[in-house]
Amino acid sequence: MLIDTHSHIYDEAFDGDRKEVVERAVVEGVERIILPAIDGESNERLFDMCREYGDYVVPLMGLHPTSVNDNPRWREELAEVEQLLANPPQGVERFYGVGEIGLDLYWSRDWQAEQTEAFRAQLDMALRYDLPIVVHTRDAWKEMAQIVEEYRGRGLRGIFHAFSADAEMYERLRKCGDFVFGIGGVVTFKKSALADVVRAMRLEDLVVETDAPYLTPVPHRGTRNESSYVRFVAAKIAELQGVEYEVVADQTTVNAKRIFGL
Repeated sequence: MLIDTHSHIYDEAFDGDRKEVVERAVVEGVERIILPAIDGESNERLFDMCREYGDYVVPLMGLHPTSVNDNPRWREELAEVEQLLANPPQGVERFYGVGEIGLDLYWSRDWQAEQTEAFRAQLDMALRYDLPIVVHTRDAWKEMAQIVEEYRGRGLRGIFHAFSADAEMYERLRKCGDFVFGIGGVVTFKKSALADVVRAMRLEDLVVETDAPYLTPVPHRGTRNESSYVRFVAAKIAELQGVEYEVVADQTTVNAKRIFGL
């Protein structure tokens, strides 16, 4: 069995066949699907999916860093995140983590100060509610690591989603607390630099993810991603580490269940 630790199948891209997408995930051995939040515009779609699919999907709550950019009400949205963590909406029993949160400086560095403030606020929420975090990082690994290191020793834990840094950053982040690293479709790409890093990582530190509908793995690269494709990520990790597929499936599932308390 597998757990897709990062999927947005509540996205509009799945409105035409969401039921079939979930059915394919079940058939391919996906035991649970973790649903990170993005912002207030998409939250109701996430909640509706939880109401329809129950325990099969695992909801998180947070404000994505790019949803801070050029958003005059981002502080209001942060307040809404905390309100929802304290009082989940009807039909959603609880949230299992704070995410996805972090820093994304790919499009612009103009909003770095605001993203940093939002990131710190949500790290504090995670500590207050004793929840894991799911950290999104793009063109900001050093900046993100510096912030997380400030929290070392305070019980912060979670997943560094879509890990794409080098082995040195992996070792640096490992020291920050009980963290695992989300490996997705990029590891399957031809000449992927991530493949060499994954060879050096401990299987006890890895979880698998799709980030559907994005970052589709080979052999489906170029099409919409979906949670059933997480098996291609697990198979590539097994190949890189020289172990059986079942070993990767079992260990990454254990890792995900531990982080999210499943």
